[in-house]
Amino acid sequence: MPSRAQPGDSPFLTDYDLHLLAGGTHYRSYEKLGAHVTRLDGAGGVHFAVWAPNARSVAVVGDFNGWDPGAHPMRLRTEAGIWEAFIPGVRNGALYKYQVTPRDGGHAVQKADPYAFAAELRPRTASQVRDLAGFEWDDAEWMTTRAERNGHAAPISVYEVHLGSWMRVPGAGGWLTYRDIAGRLADHVADLGFTHVELLPVAEHPLDESWGYGTLGYFAPTSRFGTPQEFMALVDTLHRRGIGVLVDWSAAHFPKDAHGLARFDGTCLYEHEDARRGEHPHWGSLIFNYGRREVGNFLISSALFWFEHYHLDGLRVDAVASMLYLDYGREAGEWVPNARGGNENLDAVDFLRRLNERVYAEHPGVMMVAEESTTWSGVTRPTDAGGLGFGFKWNMGWMNDTLRYMSQDPIHRKHHHDSLTFSLVYAFSEHFILPLSHDEVVHGKGSLLSRMPGDEWQRHANLRLLYGLMVGHPGKQLLFMGAEIGQEREWTHAESLDWHLLDRPLHAGLRCWVRDLHRYYRAEPALYELDSEPAGFEWIECDDRASSVLSFLRRGYDGETVVVVVCNFTPVARHDYRVGVPHGGGWRERLNSDAACYGGGDLGNGGHVVAGGPPSHGRPFSLRLTLPPLGMLFFGRD
Repeated sequence: MPSRAQPGDSPFLTDYDLHLLAGGTHYRSYEKLGAHVTRLDGAGGVHFAVWAPNARSVAVVGDFNGWDPGAHPMRLRTEAGIWEAFIPGVRNGALYKYQVTPRDGGHAVQKADPYAFAAELRPRTASQVRDLAGFEWDDAEWMTTRAERNGHAAPISVYEVHLGSWMRVPGAGGWLTYRDIAGRLADHVADLGFTHVELLPVAEHPLDESWGYGTLGYFAPTSRFGTPQEFMALVDTLHRRGIGVLVDWSAAHFPKDAHGLARFDGTCLYEHEDARRGEHPHWGSLIFNYGRREVGNFLISSALFWFEHYHLDGLRVDAVASMLYLDYGREAGEWVPNARGGNENLDAVDFLRRLNERVYAEHPGVMMVAEESTTWSGVTRPTDAGGLGFGFKWNMGWMNDTLRYMSQDPIHRKHHHDSLTFSLVYAFSEHFILPLSHDEVVHGKGSLLSRMPGDEWQRHANLRLLYGLMVGHPGKQLLFMGAEIGQEREWTHAESLDWHLLDRPLHAGLRCWVRDLHRYYRAEPALYELDSEPAGFEWIECDDRASSVLSFLRRGYDGETVVVVVCNFTPVARHDYRVGVPHGGGWRERLNSDAACYGGGDLGNGGHVVAGGPPSHGRPFSLRLTLPPLGMLFFGRD
């Protein structure tokens, strides 16, 4: 191809591009690889480029050439193993694939473009030429202020959403589009006081049942719900309502679909050749070869792409534990130790550090969140201090312990009291998010409401208590959709949430409780400013296991702003229950989960109580409280 590229952001490959791509440091490789609408010698068309170093030949096939592999062969740039071609006359919206013939003489395979910006609606699998220009963003105010909204000292309460089942077309059971969802979701989230939305993966994926975690299109929003520009409109709408947007991003594995990344050029290009390192035995999917420069480049470019083209505020990196350990899901003899003889995947560790370093260097106001389920040390520690460099980590230990405790009949809870308190042993070792996620309401686990013990009233009371404990506990919070209305059945990706439940008083009351919890949380700095600092938390009484009662203090930066939290995990009301506090005088009952407006029995302290003598719990004053059954109270000073 003649080197008569257009100036500026031309997609044509320069020698310097090839140098960076070969070295694995072209972090905007999506600007050069894939399909780009451009001009050459005055002719409009599309420049195609794909990495396939071990192919004997590659051709572009599409609806513009009758899918004829002889019509548009590509030429190899040997310096980086990249094939390219400029095809005049191809327009935005054209469908295409690459026909890849392996060097070893195997059969040619048609592959989707790993760098495609859009794809056909499944079950069709072609890539689509898509110009991402043309959308006018209106979120400048959000983008200039988001760093403080996404920081460790900010109030962060996340609403986790699966776009295909949050709400469906009434009477038709079909999907809403990105634009259909935008206003409805923004209204719901804003009313309930959530600060952020986290979307289950929106990157293109072939199988609905994977919920998006079987990603193949790492640069393409799924066509299930509309175009790339319509996804931009969804993000823009949420931003204009003051709501951040995070997306689940799956770099731990990819599916084996023939049109995807697997054996892309006839060899294991993106994955490991050795199945002991290249395949997940439980998921039946393939593992990226993180030690290969070009693979790391591909994934880091994908992460940056979503921030730069879609204004995302964060990525929640899925299944980090499976990336970190070579023996994840494997028995003895089924894995290969690293060069040091250990089970750590050193290539993955290095990749995650480079990923976080690059993202935070270029977009310091965003959030990188790890779903990491082990005790790996330093997940949210900076890389220059030996950590992985994430901004936040899901606290899976808190989730497991707390749900296990809450599922117990209250009569037995005194024997499991340590499950409630153990999380404070390590609460300040990382920057945590407390997740009650989609994973807790699938695969036979039932809904959160169904896991609570007792009759209908007690189940709702327990659920209000659980949500209140999550807000009071150090750490940011995440709640999966449906939990806020007391979804009764287990979540399924193929059906809408049961919004009709809000016609029932207990469900409507639960929704009001979630709303008021978040409004109070966002208004009270003591509940979020020092989430990751021991100075922000003090036990009042952590060992009243006989009564199954917990009480603690939360403090803000000034040290004087104090919130008292008291939880009663039994259906027995407790009168004259004494709680030590650091200040005398009036204390306001800010929230009571047993209030009638939430569906409770309206037992409490009349909204106000005065601290006096005698001293208690090592503090100079005390409150004499009435604790409602299966209820929790928040107090702040007058």
